[in-house]
Amino acid sequence: LFCLSDPRLSPRTNKLQSKILILTICAAGIGGTFQYGYNISIINAPTSYIQRFMNETWLERTGVPLESNVILLLWSFTVSAYPLGGLTGAIAAGPMAIVLGRKTSLLLNNVFVIIAAVLSGFSRMAKSFEMVMLSRFFTGLNAGVSMNIQPMYLAESAPKKLRGAVALTSASFTALGLVLGQVVGLRELLGEENSWPLLLASNVVPALIQLVALPWFPESPRYLLIDRGDKESCISALQKLRGHCDLSAELEEMLAEQAATEGQRAKKPWELFQNPAVRWQLMSIVVLSSAMQLCGNDSMYFYAAYVFQEAGIPQEKIPYVVIGTGSCELITSVTCVRLLMHSTQVSWMPYLSMVCIFAYILSFGIGPAGVTGVLPTEVFDQMSRPAAYMICGSLLWFNLFLVGTAFPFIVKSLAHFCYVPFFVVCICTALYVGFFLPETKGKSFLEISEEFKKRNFKPQTRAFFYKGPEEIKSTVL
Repeated sequence: LFCLSDPRLSPRTNKLQSKILILTICAAGIGGTFQYGYNISIINAPTSYIQRFMNETWLERTGVPLESNVILLLWSFTVSAYPLGGLTGAIAAGPMAIVLGRKTSLLLNNVFVIIAAVLSGFSRMAKSFEMVMLSRFFTGLNAGVSMNIQPMYLAESAPKKLRGAVALTSASFTALGLVLGQVVGLRELLGEENSWPLLLASNVVPALIQLVALPWFPESPRYLLIDRGDKESCISALQKLRGHCDLSAELEEMLAEQAATEGQRAKKPWELFQNPAVRWQLMSIVVLSSAMQLCGNDSMYFYAAYVFQEAGIPQEKIPYVVIGTGSCELITSVTCVRLLMHSTQVSWMPYLSMVCIFAYILSFGIGPAGVTGVLPTEVFDQMSRPAAYMICGSLLWFNLFLVGTAFPFIVKSLAHFCYVPFFVVCICTALYVGFFLPETKGKSFLEISEEFKKRNFKPQTRAFFYKGPEEIKSTVL
């Protein structure tokens, strides 16, 4: 980040400006995508305790215990409430980003987590497992909004040369949330039966941190200039983020984008499907956002304990091995390996399987985890960006629900080959990216737009026809 430095400023000033950008990233991330990862992982540890709570509550209400398949059905409703809330949040994120702005939307989004924490924290006291279900819906609602708006806010606030790296931090905060959720869920901390309501309510802590920290940092400069037309506020925001250095080049780029979108209004999602000028941009985000879940990575977090149990890892070691899955994604951009086989016929095979799972998650962290989040910001203009994120987020959450529901049946049907369908998705996506997605690194938004314009509007051959005495002849220019 010190490449932001300006030689005309003192080293102390340069350091201060670098810290402001870093703190902006942290303030946005701790209450943003961190919550997505954290709330995926904290639900695993108290599974049996919550199911027991459901049975005991029903027995106290009716005098009749629940059958095991009914408990499983209620639990599936509880788990499904999270992606359902996420889908709702992804749809709401677009209008929120347009009307309220990027920063204000992130701040308001914490209200959903606070509601969720109150519901889950008092659910056992109220003897209501329905409160847990509703809590998971509001938690998903928060994650759906933050997964769309945080990368948009960061990418629009970062300088061009750091835009990709800054937006990639969204994936890092997701992984950090996964790890901390797995750690907090250990029996030695909040993973005991008596403390599961406190475990589920612990997501209020990062929400409160963001409510305190984020107001100190500026709104997205691009939103202020292009959406609101407030040039003074835009310059003020840029000075807070960059320091009092020469902002003319960056401001000129923003003014050019403002001129290109002058007279336009924010697009609706369905309008993007009808617009041939964004055909390849739209196809790219559809392919990558779908592949992000259909590659099977998140099935690791939904069913990590089950997968490791089937692989032959001793039961008492599984909670600690599960932490390794989140840690692997946190060590993103280390390696890219694609191999997974389960077998218990040889003593060392369970541990080879564990290593393969870690390598698989590392390969996810090096690309899809970070690139998918920033792509709509880079390939769509300011008027189309919120709608693009609505499409991207909706596909992400729908496919998360699909994979989470289908994975046990895939395992049952394919056994050791359960990841072959995901392997096919990875290969097809890699081929699409290699052949059809242009490089965006170090380019302005207008330059990226020009790259896609070449694909959307290929030069067409024009023909002029005239009749001769015997036949119709043509001259092709």
